[in-house]
Amino acid sequence: MAVQTRVKPTKADAPKSDRHAGLSRDSLIKLYRTMYMSRRLDDKEIQLKRQNKIFFQISSAGHEAVTAAMGLLLRPGLDWLYPYYRDRAFCLMMGVTPLDMLLQAAGAKDDPSSGGRQMPSHWGHPKYNIVSKSSCTGTQFVQAVGAAEATQYFDAHPKAVAQAKKAPLGDLARHDAEEIIYVSSGDGATSEGEFWESLNVASAKKLPILYLVEDNGYAISVPIEVQTAGGSISKLVTGFPGLHISEVDGTDPIESYRVCKEAVEFVRERKGPALIHATVTRPYSHSLSDDEKLYKVPEEREDEAHRDPVSKFSLFLIREGILDQKQIEALESQVDHEVRNAADEALAAEPPSEDSIYVNVYSPDVDPTASTFEALPQLHGAHKTMVEMVSATLNDEMSRDERITVFGEDVADCSREENLREVKGKGGVFKATSGLQRKYGSTRVFNTPITEAAIVGRAIGMATRGLKPVAEIQFFDYIWPAMMQIRDELCVMRWRSNGAFKAPVVIRVAIGGYLTGGAVYHSQSGESIFTHCPGLRVVMPSTALDVAGLLRTAIRCDDPVMFLEHKHLYRQPYNRSEYPGPDFTIPFGKARLVKEGEDVSIITYGAFVHRAEVAAAQLEREGISAEIVDLRSLSPYDWEAIATTVRKTHRVIVAYEDMQSWGYGAEIAARIAEELFDELDAPVKRIAATDTFCAYQPKLEDVILPQSDAVVAMVKKLIEY
Repeated sequence: MAVQTRVKPTKADAPKSDRHAGLSRDSLIKLYRTMYMSRRLDDKEIQLKRQNKIFFQISSAGHEAVTAAMGLLLRPGLDWLYPYYRDRAFCLMMGVTPLDMLLQAAGAKDDPSSGGRQMPSHWGHPKYNIVSKSSCTGTQFVQAVGAAEATQYFDAHPKAVAQAKKAPLGDLARHDAEEIIYVSSGDGATSEGEFWESLNVASAKKLPILYLVEDNGYAISVPIEVQTAGGSISKLVTGFPGLHISEVDGTDPIESYRVCKEAVEFVRERKGPALIHATVTRPYSHSLSDDEKLYKVPEEREDEAHRDPVSKFSLFLIREGILDQKQIEALESQVDHEVRNAADEALAAEPPSEDSIYVNVYSPDVDPTASTFEALPQLHGAHKTMVEMVSATLNDEMSRDERITVFGEDVADCSREENLREVKGKGGVFKATSGLQRKYGSTRVFNTPITEAAIVGRAIGMATRGLKPVAEIQFFDYIWPAMMQIRDELCVMRWRSNGAFKAPVVIRVAIGGYLTGGAVYHSQSGESIFTHCPGLRVVMPSTALDVAGLLRTAIRCDDPVMFLEHKHLYRQPYNRSEYPGPDFTIPFGKARLVKEGEDVSIITYGAFVHRAEVAAAQLEREGISAEIVDLRSLSPYDWEAIATTVRKTHRVIVAYEDMQSWGYGAEIAARIAEELFDELDAPVKRIAATDTFCAYQPKLEDVILPQSDAVVAMVKKLIEY
């Protein structure tokens, strides 16, 4: 069961070394200086915001004591850190300078956290292993778990560390035998599902991760009793086995240091995860966009003022004879001077150039659209289906690159390894990963709980550390719990950190209908939602050969990739292929000319490619020649191939399986109309699903999803136009 610690106040007559938790005079002064510096930086930012010299402010006031104490115990550049926006004092302890922080507030080009791309207090610094943080509450928890899994992985696979060091941003592939992962949040974020998903994995795998929950009693205006059942997160998590749990007055830096030290040692000794529940204050409003007077009564605000950690610790140092009043004032004057100088320098700093917005959307080091990814297949062996090609390609890539991990729901052969001799093994609901666990072991191929957000979040944490996760979302229909992790974290990591961090994750997703019985929740499309995400590559092969080439490119490129595998195509005989060899790749953004034609162009992808072929064969018998282009790469897509076929036939149909309105084909059709209008002899037409959901009854599915006869009818209308 969980290990419980309840911290009691230190007796006034205890020996001085005990009253100081073993901290030296210099450490005590450093604590106060950092706490005071943090507060003065908050105050300076508030002043600058009111003068319209910066654009946002969110303070760490009231949180300084416990975060500064934690900073004395962790090791910048060795431990991995996921601090949240009220961890200013912690980041100062780690090495982030006042100038660094004010450059971020000013949105300056030289802001080391983001180059002017993120709000202030969204910490990130590769030198200190401070991983770029977003505004999203709670998303950091599962990413920190992924980083902790990378620690365990590197312990078991030292070759993976060496390979990661050779990859772009290889200097981030740092691994220390005693490293731990730190992740913090306010009490409000513990209501997020990712918090609970992360604790589940951290406890099950005994991960070296330390949680600090800084409980100031409010999530913006929502008080703790409304936010958390029973009003105490530490009481709620007591059922997690092996979790070290401590409670502490987070406004007391001495007791905070004592408790943090015990928790850090617990985690560093690999006994499992730890959680510290620190009660702090929030004497300022949530941010300058908030006014706490609207929901806090004067008595409550007065009580918080009496518990202010900065003023309390100043008085403690004087009473203990560490510093006298004049020394305190001299220290504070020095800090005030440093903050003023840093502010002047930050406000005079150069802003980012306008064209910088396009930098680091994608990897500057590996271009998956380049000719270097063009390779001729070396075909050999028996013909494989699409699903067999997934397994074969993963097998080759895993043998080549020890950084690759494969995980998701049901992807392993059998989680209970002792049973592998007696059972055939699962290897995914579609058998796409069959046999991989047997060959590469359970540290590289493993099952996860049913937690789509955690699957993607853990993959982000691993990839940030230098691993190459290939994560599976079992059905596209259930990808939505991971949407925050995909859109606001995975896609944005490189851009928001201005290239300091990356997350080249491959997400394999089974997608699509035409299943005769898949119904509403096993037949969805929706690829346009993800092609709308800058920073994410999206591909969707329609043949086994393209699966091999595109999946290998996805793994070898340096960007996050959503690899869409159409379920209907997994075992079709018409798209099989011999194996093309271990070095076969296909560039992203290069379409496949399926069939040449003269009269009309059909631009499509996925399962509709074959339906277009069936329609083209019928049209051919009637004397109409249709050209078919399989995009196969949706973001980026091959505009040159589209323009070429339109200029050739002057009539075009864009066909796609998703709903017609707002679907992927709408963008292609709009661009053709905008840029190739003079080439058209007829309007651009779309063929797509109805704007409804997919039904279970096969006859209804046939009506809902686009069919070959719709192509035949539309082509004839275009010819007659």
